[in-house]
Amino acid sequence: MIGILGGMGTQAGLDFCNKLAILYRGKIDQEYPLFLLFNKSNIPGRPESIGVQTKNLSNRKKNKKIEKKYSLVLKSLLHGCNILKKSKCKFIVIPCNTAHYWYDDLRKRVKLPIINMPKEVFIHTKKTCKKNSPIGLLATEGTLNTGVYNKFFDKNYNLVFPNISLQRNSVNKAIKFVKMGNVKAASKIIKPAINYLIKKKCKKIILGCTELPIAIFAFKSFKKVKTSKIFLDPNLILANAAKKKYRK
Repeated sequence: MIGILGGMGTQAGLDFCNKLAILYRGKIDQEYPLFLLFNKSNIPGRPESIGVQTKNLSNRKKNKKIEKKYSLVLKSLLHGCNILKKSKCKFIVIPCNTAHYWYDDLRKRVKLPIINMPKEVFIHTKKTCKKNSPIGLLATEGTLNTGVYNKFFDKNYNLVFPNISLQRNSVNKAIKFVKMGNVKAASKIIKPAINYLIKKKCKKIILGCTELPIAIFAFKSFKKVKTSKIFLDPNLILANAAKKKYRK
């Protein structure tokens, strides 16, 4: 059984489940994968818990306030992972990019495989993009500042981000609108950030917050999501990785 630790946000977790079910579509109920979604929506806010507000990300271990916030999120994530483990799940996926800042600590403490979403996106990108290509990244400020994508991409690609103004007025607001359920507004407000990255000649754009595929592909068919020539959807890539691991 696949363990899905969701709730960061809820819409993104449901989007992952939907994509997993479509990818693993069966002719009868019994042919669909067994999975358990723990929608742990009471996890403390990730961006607020990694020093985005304090501008002191690299000094986490020496700053008691930041360390306390980090530990609270870690404790909550561990609680969710352990519930999935006790429910006999064989491995875990976390459809939240920012939460992967806690990945190394989770992997050490949870005696169960956890698929790394940014790593899977990198593996997928290597198959479709030439080395040193400019790759756009739309994500939360927490994901950008903690470098959860940089650790995989920097040796092979040039990651390109929106400027500060677009980050705050386009990306952050689009993510907020999806969390509020206003997908129509999100799909409109994210466009300036996309256009900026296209002008920067990005070959691909990673939708590095799992709310963003909901905004960008709003009201479009799954086929368009799957065949997109420019957008890389981490939720879809993670669903594919989960499908392959489940089959094994």
